[in-house]
Amino acid sequence: MSLLREIGAELPGVEQLRRMAEEDRQPGMATTFGMRIVEVGEGRVTLTATPGPHVENTNAVAQGGFAAALLDMACGYAVISKLPVGRTCSTLELKIAYHRPVRLDAGVMRAEGVVVHMGSRIAYSEARFLDEAGKLYASASSTLMLGDI
Repeated sequence: MSLLREIGAELPGVEQLRRMAEEDRQPGMATTFGMRIVEVGEGRVTLTATPGPHVENTNAVAQGGFAAALLDMACGYAVISKLPVGRTCSTLELKIAYHRPVRLDAGVMRAEGVVVHMGSRIAYSEARFLDEAGKLYASASSTLMLGDI
């Protein structure tokens, strides 16, 4: 069973995400990276996670997948926040630009996702990956397919 169904299939997406945040419930990938939903609004979401040895690559910085995972989740959650009861989305395309490496001692990082356009079958969103001071580390744009839960 999907987490969205467990949280409340009878709720619109924005309320599902708010409940996930309140109950601190995350899917497995989010748990792996220590992600948390810290802000949810219609068409926007903010996630946080802290890099550390669990995301270290061979160059002693956070592996690119750390930022990619947060950016993908932020883009998807932003779209989910605009969906009515019974609907969800899946990433069709994710384009990421890395602007600087994420040091393992960078502290809490945040991914801010926003909806750019919502269609009936396809949505577009963007996200930014920032440190606590607002310095940009990566950015993404995403195309998502809309469907039933």
